[in-house]
Amino acid sequence: MQNTLLLKESLDRFYKSYNLIERINSDPIEFPHRYKRPEDIEVVGLISSSLAYGKVTLFKPVLERIFSVMGKSPYDFILQFDLKKDAPLFSDIKYRMNKSEDIVCLIYLLGKAVKEHSSLQRLFMSFYNPMDKDVVPALSGFVDYLLKINTSPVYGKDTRPFGLLQFLPSPVKGSTCKRFNMFLRWMVRSGDGVDFGIWRDIPPSKLIIPLDTHIARISRNIGLTERKSVDWRMAKELTENLKMFDPDDPVKYDFALCHMGISGECPNVPSAEKCKRCNLSDICLVLEKEEAGKV
Repeated sequence: MQNTLLLKESLDRFYKSYNLIERINSDPIEFPHRYKRPEDIEVVGLISSSLAYGKVTLFKPVLERIFSVMGKSPYDFILQFDLKKDAPLFSDIKYRMNKSEDIVCLIYLLGKAVKEHSSLQRLFMSFYNPMDKDVVPALSGFVDYLLKINTSPVYGKDTRPFGLLQFLPSPVKGSTCKRFNMFLRWMVRSGDGVDFGIWRDIPPSKLIIPLDTHIARISRNIGLTERKSVDWRMAKELTENLKMFDPDDPVKYDFALCHMGISGECPNVPSAEKCKRCNLSDICLVLEKEEAGKV
């Protein structure tokens, strides 16, 4: 890894200068920001993060339709969810690998969880141990709980098709769990106007960075990792490296770095015009190689 002090100074400068609030409306976190009650925020947050893959312009209209059906209080909707009456409302809503039945089943599972534990937070905290190094054991228990709920009322038999499993990845199987880690970041972190911080019993230091292709590429560009595979091991390594810069809140850099990739500010192919304006240009190994090649 590059010089730690230089990386910290550059990342902190980048984080402070990035207009985080301006990006909320181009991120799935836009949806839970529409609600005030914590119980609505966490339900909307989990559904939004579950479908947040692919292009924002593709999954956002799907989420709009889902929450339109769920009305003013998505929490109340799942608490009172009736398959016979409510499932048809989602009959023509689907997204890529997720059929309408999979979306209905996710809502059904969340309803079951909330009826038993009163909130998603209480369910998650039932698996959380403050002595654990991170949220991984609690996340594994949370996912396992949802996967053990009988799905036969939705599918006609107790099955877990790919479209449902795609909503419920587990770190035990080596998945990056990007969307779950993003949901946990939303619930746990606070202080910059982006994340909500409504799950106060979990310190941000226990979070794992929501790893996707943007975070992986930019992290390699600035020397935070040399790993090629975008997997759970990379997510853990990046989180540990970021703890050297902020041990109490290592994933605070995630939102800005991710949107730097999504927006094209950090292009896949180096661009002299864009790279020179970048706040991370002083630690970018790609730009360094480009400059060296011109000498």
